[in-house]
Amino acid sequence: MPAGGQGNLFESEPFPKAAHRELGNTQMRKNLRHATHTIRDKRLKVVGELPDWEALRDAGSTIKNNSMATLEERLLEFEKNFTARGGVVHWARDADEANKIVTELVKATGSQEVVKVKSMATQEIGLNEHLETEGIDAFETDLAELIVQLGHDKPSHILVPAIHKNRTEVRDIFLSQMPVVDPNLTDEPAKLAEAARAHLRKKFLAAKVAISGANFALADTGTLGVVESEGNGRMCLTLPETLITVMGIEKVLPHWEDIEVFMQLLPRSSTGERMNPYTSLWTGVTEDDGPQNVHIVLLDNGRTRALADRFGRTALNCIRCSACMNVCPVYERTGGHAYGSTYPGPIGAILSPLLTGIEVEENGSLPYASSLCGACYEACPVKINIPEILVHLRGDDVDAKREKHKLPTQMDLLMKGGSWALGKGKNIGLLEKALPLGRLAAGKDKKIKKLPGIAAGWTQSRDIPAPPNKSFRDWWSDEKESK
Repeated sequence: MPAGGQGNLFESEPFPKAAHRELGNTQMRKNLRHATHTIRDKRLKVVGELPDWEALRDAGSTIKNNSMATLEERLLEFEKNFTARGGVVHWARDADEANKIVTELVKATGSQEVVKVKSMATQEIGLNEHLETEGIDAFETDLAELIVQLGHDKPSHILVPAIHKNRTEVRDIFLSQMPVVDPNLTDEPAKLAEAARAHLRKKFLAAKVAISGANFALADTGTLGVVESEGNGRMCLTLPETLITVMGIEKVLPHWEDIEVFMQLLPRSSTGERMNPYTSLWTGVTEDDGPQNVHIVLLDNGRTRALADRFGRTALNCIRCSACMNVCPVYERTGGHAYGSTYPGPIGAILSPLLTGIEVEENGSLPYASSLCGACYEACPVKINIPEILVHLRGDDVDAKREKHKLPTQMDLLMKGGSWALGKGKNIGLLEKALPLGRLAAGKDKKIKKLPGIAAGWTQSRDIPAPPNKSFRDWWSDEKESK
């Protein structure tokens, strides 16, 4: 298999343990429920306006599948066209290479500060932390990212990184962390936005270097695109002298016409809007207009590994809309921090193990962070069958553990016993003779409250009723004899 991903892609503790801890944060759960339900309702409204929504989903899925099937060809085509228009392409196999490339590019400008427009890829590779060790300050300009950065926190949502914070908590962060802020700042959204705007304006005007992500790259023209809602992207992409884009290799699309589909799918699925307020497209360098020193770092970091998985490769079709997270009952209750990785929610539960390998750290626990209800699949604008991939990865996890420990696991023994019991009627009949023992274990209240071994997970949150006096087989036999 190709090398696994590095950076912020790992669950450091088993998901159930992390989830149990996060469930105790009642304020976070209240914030999440309000935010996800609001976005969910907006999405349903605007999606319902389109009679061809399912056809658009099919088109988006087909375009992404075709792009992944010809990924090498598309990337080389993009490189050719981007370079022909004055841009410089860099290839990074992993997080370390990407961080090194970006650091060298920033240092070459003599700048010690950069402004950023939101990029999941730079969060994935830990770019901000790396730049800090090199004496370079990175300033997030997306409002939610700014809140997370000032609060010394971690993002908990793909689209709305500070979704776990309410506006009163945001005000407190601004008052304690912003260098210049009105001490009488209230928690009114307009006032908070005004404070952030005043804080960032000086950074925009003084910055010589900007670092961006990209929602997509168009192979046939060498064009990059960013969609956003606040205008900070437009400032980052036009004012600085140097622009460095860090983008996962899976973001490339074959043709210019393809964005027609995604510009309908993405805003409706992400923010519940008919269109994005700001859509920025740039193709290399334009003389005397915008950045004159334009670079892109094409990042692998485990994507080739995910592409090699014939069952899981469609996870790379993700357009980072977060629709799956907004409908997931598990994410709504545990929040994004329980997943450990930059990518939380249902898509993170499959993407992180695919990028790193199922056996790395505690990433093997992520595919179990789901009830397999299928809501994520129904919401996904490019029809990624997340439940199917989750089941596939659970199988990989079982195989990896069996290979590691060699000896049969408790689950292996249970499945073997179940196979024997259900293989012949007389076998199950023999086991049914032990029903009185089950009634004895249930006690006076007729409930089994604790089971041994891995079965203890079942009784941790529920009781099992005492078994009946006789099995259905015995009852049926007695009924037949009595007649």
